[in-house]
Amino acid sequence: MKLKKKISLKEVYEESSKKKTVIEASEYGSAALTHYLYNHKNGVSKVYKSEAINHLKNVLEYKFPDETISSVVAEEALQYMLFDFKKDVPFPEPEKPKFKFIDLFAGIGGFRIALQSLDGKCVFTSEWDEQAKKTYKANFGEVPFGDITKEETKKFIPDNFDVLCAGFPCQAFSIAGKRGGFEDTRGTLFFEVAEIIERKQPKAIFLENVKGLINHDKGKTLSVILKVLREDLGYFVPEPKILNAKDFGVPQNRERILIVGFRADLGIDSFEYPSPTNQNISFVDVKEENPVSVKYYLSDTYLNTLINHKKRHESKGNGFGYEIIPDNGSANAVVCGGMGRERNLVYDDRLEDFTPITHIKGEVNRKGIRKMTPREWARLQGFPDDFIIPVADASAYKQFGNSVAVPVIKATAEQIINTLQID
Repeated sequence: MKLKKKISLKEVYEESSKKKTVIEASEYGSAALTHYLYNHKNGVSKVYKSEAINHLKNVLEYKFPDETISSVVAEEALQYMLFDFKKDVPFPEPEKPKFKFIDLFAGIGGFRIALQSLDGKCVFTSEWDEQAKKTYKANFGEVPFGDITKEETKKFIPDNFDVLCAGFPCQAFSIAGKRGGFEDTRGTLFFEVAEIIERKQPKAIFLENVKGLINHDKGKTLSVILKVLREDLGYFVPEPKILNAKDFGVPQNRERILIVGFRADLGIDSFEYPSPTNQNISFVDVKEENPVSVKYYLSDTYLNTLINHKKRHESKGNGFGYEIIPDNGSANAVVCGGMGRERNLVYDDRLEDFTPITHIKGEVNRKGIRKMTPREWARLQGFPDDFIIPVADASAYKQFGNSVAVPVIKATAEQIINTLQID
């Protein structure tokens, strides 16, 4: 039997969102389906095929209740989708990939944009934040798998990829009186990364974290991480490096620690982190070209609160408080949370209509002081302007604040690929 009407991937998304509880055979359905479609040419698709067909079968049964949908019919529909699923993907895979990578704790895809631009092919991605997954899907056409701590999720990770990428959250390890190795990281998210490295043995690992990892838990956390990677897993891991985004073409003072490693059997015993590009760039280079909505401008009441708050801290000898970034300056690190925005206010005197469109206390300030927009944050992180922001502002700030700075990741990834001698 053949399906009377063809169904597109877009329709699958729409039907899934209408009746998710009925359609989702498991939480992995949409992820498996899109991962299958993305990997049908490279042999990785077999990892996702069974779950993809099962998910599509459920969607078809819901959409066409009068038809008998067998697994054969679902597979036929799946093959049909191969012809049209990439038409509207803003950031498609490279035409001729040179290497494969996986993207753990993927966020909105900063690692993916960087490595795809170097002709890398992403064969697995995971992210558990639903709003971030929405942004990821909008830009890459692929739904990330969810919680990487679950064995059910790990089973979808394919073999034989080249680079493991992970911007994993920082957690302290309990190592008092212990040897401080692999077993002592259990219960932490780093352990999940280490376990995947142990199972899959990628040629290279590429980890990113906050600068504070160096002193986290009095340096014990980083010490354990390096011991696990070097001694327990047997990777050559040069000393981690702190790189600043402002040294790589974006006007943001954002320092992050990068950890790179290579599988021992490759015989690699040296690695050079990228050097600063020394580009002369400032906030005006990423500032909105056109006037922005009044909703980004602070009210007089809120602005006075920030001023008084800063004065109180200054009287105590603290430098804590709001900051206004001049057009010729560099932004402070964009981070999730209110202070990420309050320490990155800007002057913009182009507003003409001061009528509030949101519920604020007081009048809109006449000094031209506003928050940066989500698009400006995207540019500060090195995301291109055609990167889609499908979520509300609050989620967008959080997502870009949590993201990696794309130019730093790309520069380091290029060094990794060159070291692996992948042509």
